[in-house]
Amino acid sequence: MEENKQNQVARIQDFDPPKKPKTNKYAIACTFLASLSSILLGYDIGVMSGAIIYIKKDLHITDVQVEVLVGILNVYSLFGSAAAGRTSDWIGRRYTMVVAAGIFFAGALLMGFATTYAFLMFGRFVAGVGVGYALMVAPVYTAEVAPASSRGFLTSFPEVFINFGILMGYVSNVAFSKLSTHLSWRFMLGIGAVPSVFLAVSVLAMPESPRWLVMQGRLGDARRVLNKTSDSLQEAQLRLADIKQAAGIPENCNDDIVEVPKRTNGDNVWKELIFSPTPAVRHILITGVGIHFFQQASGIDAVVLYSPKIFEKAGIKSDHDRLLCTVAVGVVKTLFILVATFMLDRSGRRPLLLTSVGGMVASLVLLATGLTIIDHSEQKLVWAIVLCIAMVLAYVALFSIGMGPITWVYSSEIFPLRLRATGCSIGVAVNRVTSGVVSMTFLSLQKAITIGAAFFLYAALAAVAWVFFYTLMPETQGKTLEEMETLFGTFWNWRERARELKELKKTEKNSNDNGQIQMGTNNPAMQNFMMVSAQPNIVV
Repeated sequence: MEENKQNQVARIQDFDPPKKPKTNKYAIACTFLASLSSILLGYDIGVMSGAIIYIKKDLHITDVQVEVLVGILNVYSLFGSAAAGRTSDWIGRRYTMVVAAGIFFAGALLMGFATTYAFLMFGRFVAGVGVGYALMVAPVYTAEVAPASSRGFLTSFPEVFINFGILMGYVSNVAFSKLSTHLSWRFMLGIGAVPSVFLAVSVLAMPESPRWLVMQGRLGDARRVLNKTSDSLQEAQLRLADIKQAAGIPENCNDDIVEVPKRTNGDNVWKELIFSPTPAVRHILITGVGIHFFQQASGIDAVVLYSPKIFEKAGIKSDHDRLLCTVAVGVVKTLFILVATFMLDRSGRRPLLLTSVGGMVASLVLLATGLTIIDHSEQKLVWAIVLCIAMVLAYVALFSIGMGPITWVYSSEIFPLRLRATGCSIGVAVNRVTSGVVSMTFLSLQKAITIGAAFFLYAALAAVAWVFFYTLMPETQGKTLEEMETLFGTFWNWRERARELKELKKTEKNSNDNGQIQMGTNNPAMQNFMMVSAQPNIVV
């Protein structure tokens, strides 16, 4: 009798909606460690904004040399990002991070001990290659480890650590600003070797990407990693099945070590991406490259790298006071990126991105207006100074809550497995080239057309970005990495495809619900069987 009651309660509980899975702590730990590599870029960006004040005084360089020194790291990083795709496919995502850390470590020391402008530029080159490696591999690794239920949250980690690195750089500027001019900038740059040491050591605690393991035929290792990084055993099995299908491994093949079908070579990957892509791949490439381009074209590096210059134009004359204001920029940027990580998987990519970019347009217009008014006024206008400072803080906050993290989340999750490493490398290359152009032209641009007009230009580019995102970019929240191509290929008509998919899921859900209701008069064994059959698939 007691047993029958327990069975009855169990059957009733079977009808309860499934509980939301808890965040996978192991996946968070893996992502956290991988994202340490992003600190390398962030620190270099942040520290150079203040170090350049003292470098210019010590080495007596021109504004053009300042621009080149500040922005050339982005161009140098192209060498790293171009090599990182092939390297990560060869030695794995994990050990590619070790390569990145080692190269950046050498670059930081070279910059710290530089005695001439040429020596300093060589150090920038070495550090830039390391940054290029780190920028490419961290988002790819995170996307391949994270379960879909928290992929947006976890894939935003690299951007969080970039911001944390920027803040560390700003703090370093203030900490060493009281040293002599000859020593201050050397300590600022040289201390950047420390994060790379932590990154290299952290790799020992990280598993390899399950997708890379499958591509090497190591199904047993991939299965163990997926079991730890998935929300359930069933999800791990579904993720493994999807990866095996993408890699061309038969579904019924479950050996620990298997022979992987001969993969397409690099030339075929480039052919499929660039020269003869399908409509879906072409759409993916356009959006993946476009979001990277507009992230930088909207002027974020001009604000982050030259914030002391902006505050000087706004009326703050003391070097120390300008550096303190710059620290405030870093604090706001970091706080809002943390907010964004918790909103990505709740609000979706598109709403956050469109809100972010729309706010960026407004803040850039107001910043440009304030700077223009100050530039044409002979009196000190406190309200205009406050407006400029407030708009700089608002701009970086709005960037961090959407445009910043979503660029890396979106581009890392839309490319198919076979094209992901190369596709992400192209996106990172575009990102770095655009960043280099912005950072190496800002001082010349503001001299040619005034600083206010320069920010009006960035506002116009951000407005174009909003139209691009609204028109071409479908929502990817909750979609499997291997399913992503179904949303692409129709370009601006993607909404119709999304509606069709939504209606299909709704129909399947109604069919499943009706099947469950009709089981009310059946025997318990058949009821349990049908309920299991009607369970919706877990999203990978």
